[in-house]
Amino acid sequence: MRVVSNTSPLSNLGITGRLELLQRRYAEILIPLEVASELAALSHPAGSSLIQSALSQGWLRPEPTAGPPAPPSPLDRGESAAIALALVVRDDVLLMDERRGRAAARALGLTVGGLLGELLHARLQGWIPNLRNEIARVLTKSGPACVGSELDSPGVKMVGDLAAALR
Repeated sequence: MRVVSNTSPLSNLGITGRLELLQRRYAEILIPLEVASELAALSHPAGSSLIQSALSQGWLRPEPTAGPPAPPSPLDRGESAAIALALVVRDDVLLMDERRGRAAARALGLTVGGLLGELLHARLQGWIPNLRNEIARVLTKSGPACVGSELDSPGVKMVGDLAAALR
C-alpha cells in the first residue's frame, strides 16, 4: 500500500508516543521534503526523537516532489507538497488532518485518512486498549487544533459510539 503523509498525523502520533501504530499498519510512508522540514522543526523532544528514529529506520521516507503543481493557497507548503506527492506516486491513502487540505485532496480524487481514523483502526486491531483515552491523550498533549473541527463531525460521533461499544 502506498501512503503519503502530511505533518500533523506524524507529529501528533509522535508527540503522544504512538507513531509505531503507523509502522504497524503501513510498511512505508512517503513524505515530501517540505513535510520533512516541518517535522525537523518539531519542538517536542520525545516526538522529535520518535520521528528521527522512523526516518533512520527507513519506514518514514522523504521524497522530492516533482510533477503536477500543488493546489493553490490557502494550503500551507507541507499540505500542498503532500497532495502533489500523493498525485505523483498515485498513493492509496494520503494522511492529512487539516480540513482545507483534506477537501483539496478529495477534490483531486485522493483517498484521505487522518489521525482519528488511524486511532480507530488501531483500536479495532487491538493495538490500543481504549479509543476514548487515546483521543483524550492526543487532545491533552497536542491540543484540540490537532484534530480541529473533525471532533464535531458525524464520523467522530460514530467513533465515540464504537469506543463505548469496545470498552
